[in-house]
Amino acid sequence: MSTTMHAMVFDGTNPTLQLRTLPIPEPGLGEVRVCVSACGICRTDLHVVDRDLPHPKPDLVPGHEIVGYIDALGPGVADLAIGDRVGVPWLGHTCGHCTYCLGGHENLCDTPLFHGYTRDGGYAEFVVADASYCFRIPDRYDDEHAAPLLCAGLIGYRTLRMAGDARRVGIYGFGAAAHIVAQIAVAEGRTVYAFTRPGDSAAQRLAADVGAAWAGASTEAAPELLDAALIFAPVGALVPVALSALAKGGIVVCGGIHMSDIPSFPYRQLWEERRIVSVANLTREDGHGLMRVAAATPLQVHTRPYALQEANAALDDLRAGRLAGAAVLRIGNFLSVR
Repeated sequence: MSTTMHAMVFDGTNPTLQLRTLPIPEPGLGEVRVCVSACGICRTDLHVVDRDLPHPKPDLVPGHEIVGYIDALGPGVADLAIGDRVGVPWLGHTCGHCTYCLGGHENLCDTPLFHGYTRDGGYAEFVVADASYCFRIPDRYDDEHAAPLLCAGLIGYRTLRMAGDARRVGIYGFGAAAHIVAQIAVAEGRTVYAFTRPGDSAAQRLAADVGAAWAGASTEAAPELLDAALIFAPVGALVPVALSALAKGGIVVCGGIHMSDIPSFPYRQLWEERRIVSVANLTREDGHGLMRVAAATPLQVHTRPYALQEANAALDDLRAGRLAGAAVLRIGNFLSVR
């Protein structure tokens, strides 16, 4: 077996990733090594390479929507076996003893590690992951279509859960996360309204395809007041827009890790117990919960595949808004329907 692998690497300054040959990593205590089959391209990856997020790991391998097959076990791994298919998400490790971890909020851990940010991710042929933070994936999804579940799906799922029992749900920014969470919301009997960039007919068609009751530009008004607005576009100016679309007691949930500044708005838009909250990371229970939903509900995951060495083109397409659905890097030799 070769001792080296191919990987796309971010050097910390140049947003254009470099194709490099690196040593294949070895799993440590409690870790598994995964032969990567597919890795989704996430907007968070853009925030990393565009330096919106500070202090990434030096010579970083991005990527945190990882699907692959375990090919090596570190000491102490008992619940996974060589050959198992797993998903590796953004959250890579938490301390387990800070106030947040002990209180059931490990997504807010004081000293976390994140794949594709503070530890290497899946834009590579192999990745090492903490076995406790890997998820089993429902058999109904092949590797390519499972990959976006690991962040777009997970963050969408957590964002929807933070909206509580809202029945009329507006979604601002209709891309990878939105097209998955819209299907979950519809399956739960909610009504979904999709708001896209003005003129983005492809995103509006995608919204209609996955069950949205209405799709239009973010400059348009929804047919009725919303109980919740989920914002996935990293555009702070959408917050007061979404607030103005809410019914009394409604909630705006900001689902991104980074957003441009929110402009000032009159207090009357917030009054009558409207709320604004953010979503940070995920918990392992979010992951298990989403996988249960994905097993029970046949989600249509719309993807556009790229080769590993085409990662820069995929990031450029995402940056320019040329994608409807999710970009996915095809990497390994295992890409098949199970």
